[in-house]
Amino acid sequence: MVIKTGKQTRNITLNRYLYMLMIALFAVLSTYKNTTAQDKPAPADTINTIPDTLLFKIQQAQAAITDINSANKKGYRIDGIRNGLQDVKTNLSPVKTELSVTSKVIDTKSLLSYNLILKDAQSKLTDWQTRLTKLNGELQQRADKVVALSNDSLLTVDNKDTTQKRLYSTQLADIKLRLQGAGKVTTAGLDTVSQLLADVSALYLTVNDMQSLIDDKLQQSGRSALGREAPYIWSAPATSENNDLFKLISTSFEGQNKILGYFFDSSWDNRVMLILAGLAFYFWVFRNFKKTRQPGLREKIGELDFKYISPYPILATLILMLNLAPLFEPDAPSLYIELTQFLSLAGITLLFWRELQAKDMRNWMIVAGLYVAMVLTTSVVQDAVWMRLLLMGLNVFAIYVGIHFMRKLREQGVAKKLTNPVLYIYIFLNALAVILNIFGRISLAKVYSTTAIIGLTQIIGLAVFIQILIDALELQIKVSACSDGLFSRISVTRSRASFKKALTVVAVISWFLVFMINLSIAGGIYALVEQLLIKERAFGSVKFTLGNVLFFGVIVYMANMLQKHVAVLFGEGNTSNTITDKIEHKGSKLALIRLVIILIGMLLAITALGIQADKLTVVLGALSVGIGLGMQNIVNNFVSGIILIFEKPFRIGDYIELADKKGKVQDIGIRSSKMLTPQGSEVIIPNGDLLSGRLVNWTLSNDYLKTEIIFKVAIDTDIDAIRKIIEEEVSQTGDTVKNLPPELLINSFGADNIEIKVLVWITNIYAEAGFKSRLLQQLLSRFKAIEVKTM
Repeated sequence: MVIKTGKQTRNITLNRYLYMLMIALFAVLSTYKNTTAQDKPAPADTINTIPDTLLFKIQQAQAAITDINSANKKGYRIDGIRNGLQDVKTNLSPVKTELSVTSKVIDTKSLLSYNLILKDAQSKLTDWQTRLTKLNGELQQRADKVVALSNDSLLTVDNKDTTQKRLYSTQLADIKLRLQGAGKVTTAGLDTVSQLLADVSALYLTVNDMQSLIDDKLQQSGRSALGREAPYIWSAPATSENNDLFKLISTSFEGQNKILGYFFDSSWDNRVMLILAGLAFYFWVFRNFKKTRQPGLREKIGELDFKYISPYPILATLILMLNLAPLFEPDAPSLYIELTQFLSLAGITLLFWRELQAKDMRNWMIVAGLYVAMVLTTSVVQDAVWMRLLLMGLNVFAIYVGIHFMRKLREQGVAKKLTNPVLYIYIFLNALAVILNIFGRISLAKVYSTTAIIGLTQIIGLAVFIQILIDALELQIKVSACSDGLFSRISVTRSRASFKKALTVVAVISWFLVFMINLSIAGGIYALVEQLLIKERAFGSVKFTLGNVLFFGVIVYMANMLQKHVAVLFGEGNTSNTITDKIEHKGSKLALIRLVIILIGMLLAITALGIQADKLTVVLGALSVGIGLGMQNIVNNFVSGIILIFEKPFRIGDYIELADKKGKVQDIGIRSSKMLTPQGSEVIIPNGDLLSGRLVNWTLSNDYLKTEIIFKVAIDTDIDAIRKIIEEEVSQTGDTVKNLPPELLINSFGADNIEIKVLVWITNIYAEAGFKSRLLQQLLSRFKAIEVKTM
């Protein structure tokens, strides 16, 4: 018999409880597992999941491959860049060769021409860099897309994949092959574009280095030109190293010819525009001459006698184009300017051949010969004393010619304001060239000599240019005025003056362009002006540039000129400046159009000024304060003008009466309107007064007017006879309304007289004074015949 202690009994009980607890926990877990297994959905079959995702991926890959192949087939359009790059290298080759010889001294004209080539090359290379960089980025994106699709595991089949995925193995293999092909083409294109971009960038750096070197040489040339480069004239050698004139001339123009050829190739579009302008002028003149031969216009126009234009203005067109060339090509090399001036001289000579007398023609041939001699001499002059004396002799002779021609050009009718300053400059430059030549500054002497003679011949050519266009305008005026065209509606005298002023401005600009090119300062002037215009400036918190301000002013001026003359564009000229019997009613649509033009012009001008929206709010706030303080009347008149436009209480041509003024409306403006009184004075009336005052419009709905004539006759006069006479005379007098007979009223009577009032309807108010005068004359004559005594 085993006796258990109390401690052992407690352990057995504890173990039994733990065992029962474990069994209960196991039962609960088993029940939960079964319940969860019943609630959880069955695993989806791969036939429903993998194919859906795979098909979407296949479609996405096919679309991407199609886009990549389509983009690759279109090509990269880099053949033009590759060919252009080779052309740039060819054009830069002679410049590079010249700059590589450090000991060689390059003249200023050649340096400026090389600078022109380098600037053009920089512009092209910058554009190519931008295009290639963009294309390189696009190709890199395509290559990354191909790599991403190639590495996509969903588009790859291996042994572990399900049977359902293996069904698409053929399509996936085809996609892999197409991806490889697209990747090869894209990679090859990327390599080609990257290499071309590297070549363009390398050449761009080379051009920058050459540009810096030329800038340094130009600075050195400017400093050395002021210094003595040859012995004084009394110490000059008798001969130079090369005395062969033909060889010197060919050597001088050899380098310039290459630059000129490059200039012709690179700026052909400017010459196309110049040729189009010439053709437009030719057909303009040709068409007008053809119109003058029409039977209806021939008698009206009469005899035509023009100085420089003809029915087939070939020579005039050539001279016009040659004088406009500097405006179309302001960056032209000096040799191009010399060539155009020579051709212009030849054309003017042919034109003068039939116009000038023999003596004047000899003088002109002296100028032309002096031009040729000066250009050739300056191209060969070296330090030899005989060459320098030859140049000095030409300069002295040129001074004499300038003084002589100062008088001759005045006799030809050329404006003093245009020619005198040029002749003074011409004489001064030749005198300065003589002094510089004496003291060994040969380069400056040659530059000033060439500039002087070109300036003289150019001003003569520009005078002919102005006369050619004035003749063409006169022809247009004759044709237009006789055929009720544009010039029949505007002031011809004012048009002539404005046209001549505009031509003078064009001539001055053209002359200064050529003058700066010959002095080799055009580039510096352009850079200075550009810097002044584009430099950002500040006025308080408002930032602006002078270029924007200038553009603002030009737009405002053009909008103002357009709104002033918009009536001509719509076939309406100014209302007659005299009071006539003719009624000219014109609507107020022109005022509305003017308002629209002003608003559009102001919006464009503000946009061009570049003021930001928040700054514009400040400006408008300042304007509001100004309006509140001192611009109330202006705004009142402006708003009144808009109201008049829409309400239309009167039209242009109406006869109105306001306070003590009456007359015909000539113009309806935005701020004020213009009225012509019967006395011929023009009255400017603010629109606010027209809107707020008591206005009488005599011709608003119709032009009829009931006028009255009052006279007195003796008390014993036969009224019936008077009535009959008045009716007869009124019916025979013009400007009356036939279906409205006159009315005869006895206004009053006295002891010995009767006051008679006659009321007659006339066609318009403008005929009232003339009608009364004619009727009273006729009545007076009839009354005398029957011995009616008027009192």
